[in-house]
Amino acid sequence: MATAVASTLATDPTTGPVRLVREVVPADLWDKQVALLMRDYPYDSIMAARVLGQGYAYLLTAMEHRGESLGLAPSTLVDIGVHTITLDTVAYAELCDKYNSGYFLHHVPKVEFKNDGSVMKTAHRIAADGWEVDLSLWTDAAECGPCHPGNDSH
Repeated sequence: MATAVASTLATDPTTGPVRLVREVVPADLWDKQVALLMRDYPYDSIMAARVLGQGYAYLLTAMEHRGESLGLAPSTLVDIGVHTITLDTVAYAELCDKYNSGYFLHHVPKVEFKNDGSVMKTAHRIAADGWEVDLSLWTDAAECGPCHPGNDSH
């Protein structure tokens, strides 16, 4: 199943080429996870691909900055993509092996949302790292993050 992404992307031409998540995730895994999102949420393939792509961009950024205590947090919508990625535990463990020096990046959700602006700060960090950012998926919880930030968790 091929998926296309049509969205409003936040880009800054001064940062250079945009890193694309689709170049990191194997096509068969991508298609499977898009299908899982479509199964579990009222998403078409375009919305599912957008949510999944931002979930990967978030996780890869968190891995790249492991131990820096940046307080990164996904929006509510992006967190849905994160859940889809992390629940596929074999593929997620492989992602952690490849992009997080073999360390498992735990997902630690919070009951209370933290109102500290961490979500938009995270979107800006992802863009600064060169990943494609679909800003409209980050504004649903622009001031609040659903995850516990830490050195080995998000």
